[in-house]
Amino acid sequence: MEKIQQEIARTEPDVPFRASTKHIHHTWAKTFQSRPELYIRPQSLEEVQKIVTLARRCRRRLVVVGSGHSPSDLTCTSSWMVNLDDFNSVYDVDAQKKTMRVAAGIRLAQLGKEARKHDLQVPNLGSIDAQSIAGAIATATHGSSLKHGLLSENVLSLKIVLSNGHAVKCSKDQNHDLFRAALVSLGALGIIAEVEFQLADNCNIEWEQKLVSLDHVLARWDTDLWTQKEFTRVWWMPYMKRAIVWSAEKTSKPLRPPQGSWYGGSVGFHTYHNLLYLSNYIPRILPAIEWFVFGMQYGFSPGKVTTAVEEMADGLLMNCLYSQFVNEWAIPLHKGPEAISRLSAWMNGEQGEGDIPFSAKGLYVHCPIEVRVSDTTYRSTPRPFLDNTYEDGPTLYLNATLYRPYLQDPPCRDRYYEAFEWLMRELGGKPHFAKNFMYTTSEQMQGMYGENLKKWSKVRDEVDPEGMFLGEWHRRTFDLGGRYEFAQQEREIMRRNAPNGGQFWVGEMEAARGRPGEGLSDSVERTFEKADSPSASSSGESFDMVYGAEAEKSTLLRRSVYDKESDGDRTDMDEGVYHRFHGNPKDKLTGTAVFDKM
Repeated sequence: MEKIQQEIARTEPDVPFRASTKHIHHTWAKTFQSRPELYIRPQSLEEVQKIVTLARRCRRRLVVVGSGHSPSDLTCTSSWMVNLDDFNSVYDVDAQKKTMRVAAGIRLAQLGKEARKHDLQVPNLGSIDAQSIAGAIATATHGSSLKHGLLSENVLSLKIVLSNGHAVKCSKDQNHDLFRAALVSLGALGIIAEVEFQLADNCNIEWEQKLVSLDHVLARWDTDLWTQKEFTRVWWMPYMKRAIVWSAEKTSKPLRPPQGSWYGGSVGFHTYHNLLYLSNYIPRILPAIEWFVFGMQYGFSPGKVTTAVEEMADGLLMNCLYSQFVNEWAIPLHKGPEAISRLSAWMNGEQGEGDIPFSAKGLYVHCPIEVRVSDTTYRSTPRPFLDNTYEDGPTLYLNATLYRPYLQDPPCRDRYYEAFEWLMRELGGKPHFAKNFMYTTSEQMQGMYGENLKKWSKVRDEVDPEGMFLGEWHRRTFDLGGRYEFAQQEREIMRRNAPNGGQFWVGEMEAARGRPGEGLSDSVERTFEKADSPSASSSGESFDMVYGAEAEKSTLLRRSVYDKESDGDRTDMDEGVYHRFHGNPKDKLTGTAVFDKM
């Protein structure tokens, strides 16, 4: 740590540097783990700027992490990890314009809570609200409604700390290209520090959940399935050829809880969990498990209906149940019936098998497959360069979820995901960045995004010319750095099985390759040699907005309150039931109701 101590001594001591050396990071699903050299939790913009300045001088990559909800290795690093949970202030609220300006570490749940104090709310949510607002924006998070697009469509402006330590504001009217790049940044541009967000009036929603046949879903596809109510999502049961259609509309009706079920609490939760574990050894029982588990909860015959009136902030949330892999793709909505019909034929071994050139013999998958929608053409807001939705109309999302019962990987994953991704690509799809797509090459990704990827990369290279925010995920996904090496980017050098499931990820800094003593490892003890750092001008001369703004403030490296052995990040707002299930569970007589609303 000598090099780091030397650099800290050069800076202003009044700005803390809250770093730990003993933190172990893991995704919420524990699919990946890594041990960062430093785990840093700033509480102010000045602290964020200081982190960037020190990282540049010490030639270190920076990775920002929030809830760790993404099950991919996007947030893994052996370099420096920045968690913004303590950088979560609300700066101001304009109740008349329905806007809120917040620090980027604020979780969506906290943002909604603060908004409701002013009778406002977040206009749309995905399945959970545990993510930080910065993380939700960076990965193209979405809900399920044809009246809404990505969550980032509600972003009015951003303040980003770039690689030279300068905080730059961008919006549709200011630094427009940077704004479009940052709306889906994948953590590769800088550290988003501040978000100005458009809110909506607070209200309740009345939702209905109904078991129907798959034929019923396909018959209504082009009529009123997605338009009858503002919010609609479908859970498809592949072997029963049925679906649960969940739909909701805003209402002024008073709150009304859903009808309770003895099975919908811990009984159903643990039953399905243990049966999934058994199926890892006997996969052919999965169709029977689907029939029993979902029949017990939602009925053995189509037609069962559940309704409720909830606050919108609660009603839109669903339960993630268990550790899982998720592979979600966006395709044009009008291609949905073809995608579902072909995938169904393949999984069920029907004649022609959906014209998918992979064998499904002996392959059994988990239930349900999630079906959601959005429409990014509904509003005329700036379109992110890396927006994965359909540009000419509504978008369909198909999410092939595979659970990891007791953190054990299912045997069907590789063959299932290879076939699923092939079909999605053939139908003009693009993967969700925060998910587990595995069989799509960087060349194919470049073909999907074309000129938009080039524009995003151009902005990225200008604001971070040394690759401070680049890692192996970016290189693997987009072949970034293919023409030349970024001095501060990090490469993956190995993976090994983690003791509590998943994979332990180890990286190495590009600048340290072949230079003994400068590499990073998963060891607690690390040594560092002196290295020259780029000046502020070298980071800014190609992009006028970042020129000449090095943050000259630091403090001595202190022992952090977080400097203790840890089993991972705080992935939810508290350490109780919410932490365990990462959804919207409620305590009931028969246990925690985590199975009553998928």
